[in-house]
Amino acid sequence: MTLRARIAAVASLAVALAVLVAAVSLYLAVRSDLRGQIDQSLSQRAQIFTSAVALGPGHAGPGFGPGRPPQGARIRRFPAAIQPAKFGGATGYVQFISRQGKIDVPGGQGSSPTVPPNATDRKIAARGSGRSLSDRTVKGTHVRVLTIGVHSSAAAKSAAATSGAVMIARPLNEVDHELNRILLILLVVGLAGIAIAALLGALVARTALRPIVRFTRRTESLTGEMDLSQRLEVGGRDELARLAASFNTTLDALQGALSAQRQLIADASHELRTPIASLRANIQVLEDAHRLPQAEQRRLRADIIDELDELTALVADVVELARGSRGESALTDVRVDEIVGDAVTRARRRGELRFDVDLQPTIVRGEADRIARAVSNLLDNARKWSPPDGVVEVALRNGVLTVRDHGPGFSEDELGKVFERFYRAERARKLPGSGLGLAIVRQAAEAHQGYAKAANARGGGACLEVSFGPPVAVAEPLAGAPSE
Repeated sequence: MTLRARIAAVASLAVALAVLVAAVSLYLAVRSDLRGQIDQSLSQRAQIFTSAVALGPGHAGPGFGPGRPPQGARIRRFPAAIQPAKFGGATGYVQFISRQGKIDVPGGQGSSPTVPPNATDRKIAARGSGRSLSDRTVKGTHVRVLTIGVHSSAAAKSAAATSGAVMIARPLNEVDHELNRILLILLVVGLAGIAIAALLGALVARTALRPIVRFTRRTESLTGEMDLSQRLEVGGRDELARLAASFNTTLDALQGALSAQRQLIADASHELRTPIASLRANIQVLEDAHRLPQAEQRRLRADIIDELDELTALVADVVELARGSRGESALTDVRVDEIVGDAVTRARRRGELRFDVDLQPTIVRGEADRIARAVSNLLDNARKWSPPDGVVEVALRNGVLTVRDHGPGFSEDELGKVFERFYRAERARKLPGSGLGLAIVRQAAEAHQGYAKAANARGGGACLEVSFGPPVAVAEPLAGAPSE
């Protein structure tokens, strides 16, 4: 199902539910009002027959045998005939139930059938109190029946006194007819509303998705041509504009990454030409090694080994740079001070320099191998530029690693380029290296949400400052590391 069809379906369903709720609510409200009028009419009619009480001095009337009420008490009995309501109003069908369950139907009601009392009606009549409203079907006629108990204070002393229950019934034919008519109208209106809602939902979906259709066609055109210089037009502040801006940002990042990869390949191919050409020349010379003296042969073999080592290091650096700034392995807690300490220990074994070390125990979230490679490159750079028997100062404080040498330092135009790929200062062209060491340092720092800075130290020498991201924990060292 397409997005347009889903939007139209959801809109139609929402309107259908609203129409259904409104129709059901209206039907129940009308039904409650009509039946409430019937119930009120039955209650008002029943009040006429629920006043069988002693009215004060008077004649008790005939029919009282032994145990009749005191002389002077007058008892109202159930009427023998029903009087029509005023102005021809609806009187309903009336019948009486005695305490013993006997049914008495007053005259004046034509040939209406008797309403059979149920168990609830008989209990009300036996108690002489209580009230019950119910729907019943009598001889095919749907009626509303009110049963209400009638009690007289003299009833306990005279069986002739009025006591029992009154049953009043009203047919619901008119109410049912009106409700059926309303239900039919609501059904027709509801179906028409749902049909209109479906049409409007399809129209709204088409109108709302028109910008998205244009956006989709534009993105398909861009991705099909693979022209990363093109961008989407961004207008307004709605969600579609935000999506277009996000897509343009993605294109910017993709274009930057692709340009960086192309530049890396171009630079690497350029740097690889020199060692490969040197290897080719030396190997060609070795083909005629029998004509060369032994010393010259040994020198050629040593040159080949050195060129292979340089070529291996260059390939390793290019592979490291190709990883980009995003880590590929899971991050763990890394003790940066221990990594720096191990790197300094390896550098001391060469016996060329002395190291002044001040390391604060520091833990960061990162990749230990990338941090170790960056630290090793920093120390190699300091070793390369330090004078013989010079001192390299290494400090790790508050998560920031600082490496200072006492060499010539940087010129002003070099400070902004020292971390670029394959950049080599003029005086470094004759030294071994590919110009990728400090680029790897900056990439490792940025991969850990850190930074790399270069500056000239006071008193001479270069000072490189690197952060591998905010530290998880830092603490004062238990004892200072010895200097050499």
